Order: sequence, then C-alpha cells, then structure tokens
Amino acid sequence: MEQIGTGQLVSALALALMAIWLVVSLGRHRIQKTLQNAAIWALIFVGAIAGVGLWQDIQDDVLPRQTHFADQGRIEVPRSRDGHYYLTLQVNGAPLSFVVDTGATDIVLTKEDAAKVGLPLDELQYFGRANTANGEVRTARVRLDTIELGGVRDQNVPASVNGGDLFQSLLGMSYLQRWDRLEISDGKLVLVR
Repeated sequence: MEQIGTGQLVSALALALMAIWLVVSLGRHRIQKTLQNAAIWALIFVGAIAGVGLWQDIQDDVLPRQTHFADQGRIEVPRSRDGHYYLTLQVNGAPLSFVVDTGATDIVLTKEDAAKVGLPLDELQYFGRANTANGEVRTARVRLDTIELGGVRDQNVPASVNGGDLFQSLLGMSYLQRWDRLEISDGKLVLVR
C-alpha cells in the first residue's frame, strides 16, 4: 500500500473542507431563499385574509351607499369622494344610478339609461331645450311608469332624455320636491317622506 504524504493529506483535507463549505453555503442559501419565499407567501396570505375581512369597510369608504330606513320613511346618502351624492332608484323596474343635481329642474336620463328602462329611443322627439354648463342641449319629454326609492313609489313621473352626451342621469328638483324634507349636513344627504 502506498503511503500518503503530508502534502497529499493537507490537499485532500483542504479539498474536503471546500466541498463541505460549498455544500453548507449552497444549502444555507437555499434555506434562506426558501424561508424568504415562505415569508412572502405568508404575507400575501395574511394580506388576502385582511382584505377579505375588511372588504366591507373598504367598499363603504370607496363606494358609499345609500341607507334606507323604512320605518322612518328616510333615505341617507353619504357624500361621494368627488363631492356629489349618488342614488340608485328603480325606474320602470330597472336599477338606475343618478347623481343628485339640485340645479337641474327635471329628472334627466342619458340615452343609455332611457333604453334600459324600456323607452323607445327611435321614437323620441327632441323638441325641448335645456341650458347646461356645456351649452344648450336638446331634450325629449317622457313619462316614467314608476320610480321607486327606499320603498317609496311614484307613478307616471315626467322626465327628459338628454339628446347630447351626458355622463350620468340627473335626479333634479322635480323629483326631489316630492319628498317632504331634503337636508344636506355632516356629509350626508337626507330625504324624508
């Protein structure tokens, strides 16, 4: 048997130590990377759970909703982030979103909303005129079979369809005056009938 010299022993030992160091350092790197990935996934999971748990609060802040108090004949609407008040009414059985506009005389529907509630757009006659912040527009007079808000139902309600481009249907004073009280305070619009 050959004798192993000191030089060879030192070289073999150095080579073994380098191999051990390489395995340990690569393993440590993999362990660190695995722990890092696990921590990221744990944060994503906790964030998703928190998002689901807080969804109602987030939705209330981002998309304020109207509240209906049937026993009091009262509707409360929080002011939206853009400073306007939005109400969803059932018009001829279809839900329509309106911006409350105390500067508008009538209920004014967009053409799209008029179609949603079953008005025959091709038969409308745009003989009316309305002065808006963007100038004069043509309007067509219509009658809505029903409008319902919070259990309060009105029938045979006059309205107009805007002949131009309108970003959203307007809920004007002709409807708002049907309520006994209209109040704006503390960031809420309150309607009582």
